[in-house]
Amino acid sequence: MHTQGKKIKIFSGNSNPELAQKICSELGIPLGDATVKTFSDGEISVNIGETVRGADVFIIQSVSPPLVNKYLMELLILIDALKRASAGRITAVVPYYGYARQDRKAKARDPISAKLVANMITKAGADRVLTMDLHAAQIQGYFDIPVDHLVGSPILSEYFIDKKIEDLVVVSPDLGSVTRARDFADRLNCSIAIIDKTRPEANVSEIMNVIGDIEGKNVILIDDMIDTAGTITNGAAALREMGAKEIYACCTHAVLSGPAIDRIKKSEIKELVVLDTIKLADDMRVKNITELTVSRVFAESIRRIYNNDSISTLFD
Repeated sequence: MHTQGKKIKIFSGNSNPELAQKICSELGIPLGDATVKTFSDGEISVNIGETVRGADVFIIQSVSPPLVNKYLMELLILIDALKRASAGRITAVVPYYGYARQDRKAKARDPISAKLVANMITKAGADRVLTMDLHAAQIQGYFDIPVDHLVGSPILSEYFIDKKIEDLVVVSPDLGSVTRARDFADRLNCSIAIIDKTRPEANVSEIMNVIGDIEGKNVILIDDMIDTAGTITNGAAALREMGAKEIYACCTHAVLSGPAIDRIKKSEIKELVVLDTIKLADDMRVKNITELTVSRVFAESIRRIYNNDSISTLFD
């Protein structure tokens, strides 16, 4: 990567060092020397092993399971350490933005934790945030610093285009994901259907009806994230009952907590395609889960931020 003038430095916490290495490989620069450890009492220790004075610094760290709060603190302490070391500009590269589902007051006395996290990242000293597929796009407005919001659907759609699946319908797993499903269907040049469901309590979903023609069709369920996999597997079962043929699913963020992997293995889903914004544990790498990398789009975005070029044209 051409780096005349102001230096560029990339550092990583412990949430997804493999992704950080891939991004650095795409850019042709080494990963910065930073040691992030935990003391025996649980406190986090950060040591930056090289000068960053005046540099354009990027910290790659998802706020993701299995150690959401630890990884958040690692990010905040890394930002603080780099700020105090006189970094020229600090960009928090957060492929998966944890707490994004707590984006509003659903009932009295609820916190808005997504806003709290935004405040902490800003207060720690970040000058910019680069993230992908926020659960609610309006979270960008929670920040008082620039936010570059990437989308994962071009990577996922390219994969399915290459598979050349016939008689295809893209299915939204709920009413809230219709816009995402419509955009994905436009990329694949196919129709959409919608699953209408109720959610009696958190992480529990109940299928009610399917709006659209999926009988005798191959279908792709798409969502921004899959957590316990109840929504996606119940949706797949409902689609099978209504006559769907092969059932695929895809998402940007593979949270996959609790019973998710067991549900996916036993489900009607032929293949689940995910992106590597969250590091998959070894026991999550089962035969019907395919992982694609976001390293190229993040590397190109970092290159454009460094060169003060447009990021929006990436998706034109």
